Amino acid sequence: MSSTDGTTTAREAIASGRATLGIELGSTRIKACLLGDDPSVVIASGSHEWENQFVDRMWTYSLEDVWTGLQAAYAALVADAEERHGVRPEGLKAIGISAMMHGYLAFDAEDELLVPFRTWRNTTTGRASEVLTEQFDTNIPLRWSVAHLYQAVLDEEPHVPEVRFLTTLAGYVHWKLTGERVLGVGDASGMFPIDVATGDYDAGMMSRFDALVAEPHAGMALRNLLPEVLPAGRAAGSLTPEGAALLDSTGGLRPGAVFCPPEGDAGTGMVATASVAPRTGNVSAGTSIFAMVVLERPLEGIHHELDVVTTPAGNAVAMVHCNNGASELSAWVSMFSRFAAASGTPSDSDAVYEVLFREALEGEADAGGVLAYNTLAGEPIVGLPEGRPLVVRTPDSRLTLANFMRAQLYSVFGAMSIGMRVLDDQGVTIDQMMAHGGMFRTAGVAQRFLAGALRAPVAVAHMASEGGAWGIAVLAAYVSAAENTDLDGYLRETVFADTEIDTVSPDPADVAGFAAFLDRYSAGLAVERAAVDAL
Repeated sequence: MSSTDGTTTAREAIASGRATLGIELGSTRIKACLLGDDPSVVIASGSHEWENQFVDRMWTYSLEDVWTGLQAAYAALVADAEERHGVRPEGLKAIGISAMMHGYLAFDAEDELLVPFRTWRNTTTGRASEVLTEQFDTNIPLRWSVAHLYQAVLDEEPHVPEVRFLTTLAGYVHWKLTGERVLGVGDASGMFPIDVATGDYDAGMMSRFDALVAEPHAGMALRNLLPEVLPAGRAAGSLTPEGAALLDSTGGLRPGAVFCPPEGDAGTGMVATASVAPRTGNVSAGTSIFAMVVLERPLEGIHHELDVVTTPAGNAVAMVHCNNGASELSAWVSMFSRFAAASGTPSDSDAVYEVLFREALEGEADAGGVLAYNTLAGEPIVGLPEGRPLVVRTPDSRLTLANFMRAQLYSVFGAMSIGMRVLDDQGVTIDQMMAHGGMFRTAGVAQRFLAGALRAPVAVAHMASEGGAWGIAVLAAYVSAAENTDLDGYLRETVFADTEIDTVSPDPADVAGFAAFLDRYSAGLAVERAAVDAL
């Protein structure tokens, strides 16, 4: 198809209301993308940068920022569509909303927010996580919604008796746009454990929770507080007139578009990498970093390094989630960018990333004894209640730019690799890991180091750069196709059929070098804990 034909087709899809919209609220950007008749092609996009705030020792975003950010991202998408195709969307076929998983959004009977949004980044729920893990015989991570609720019960927070509805960020936005209090099963699995046999919250565990809180809060029924669970492919409401006005502040968007179930960023990452079938997996690297592996069989025992969540279709997934991803790496790149500018040779950030990443390839396989920690926030997998980014080395280490940058890249994968070693011990087989996120844009660097860290082939698809926003748009498009195919088939046969994929196998030198780095990383955690105590 020629570019002219493609523009014409896109214009017709937008003008006739056949386009599909996906929006994802990530940690640092709200991204929107528009699909035409071909779900593999993004025909317009927009974004808005935002940032969390640390208020009263809690990481949060204001709900006002949610709506101003959504409107800004959508307005940017509309402007992009008009510039590229000469037409503005007035009606849409389907919409999907995705966002950061987990956390705590609690509302009262009048639908008023009771306490500021508590995000996945908070690590204040240790006692609740410990008790619930023991009660359920299942790992309940600190960031899960039920851990936040139970910690509020333990702390006797005065708002708890007023709670009438709990949801995630994606569930909240979906609710306000459609009026429906629902959640995709993948996002719901980060609120409360899912029984994969029923595709719903685990009834036995829910009864145990109700019994646990019966004395201080008689009559609290958790099921009445949580959103309804829906699988991928199910229609989950439609855009109301009020929702259309919330999304498009100009009043130019008509109501009526069908919605897919709202999903979390982990689920959209699986979709964006076609990793929803058993023995497939993906790594998503952004502000946080997590690995997802779709399981063939249940895990044995409890492992605090692993969450068990689900794909958007409801299959069990082992998730290794780390609070700290590429933010510290980005901070160092920004510093080097400033050095370049101060020295009279300014370069844009993409060029600086390229130079520094290529330099890392010249480093020693074990980073020359240089050790880095990227812990801006607490990291439960390695037992850190708070973060203290560090660079540590012994006098006989080789401090070069190449070794320093390799250590910074390795540190992004450090805590996650500890969790992945647990999966290895469980005998979980991975045929291939798909990777996505901005740090993989420089070809052959982070991808190669990740292959060495995971000791498995790592693939990167030449696909939409919008990532999770594109993934939730694909899920929205899938609603009209779900009657004829399952999600895995739809992705393989319709979305990814002609996609170019680059695969890198682990280099034996990188495998050995990263293993040596990880040994130092594990031993040096005592230094990290001392820094938390002292600073």
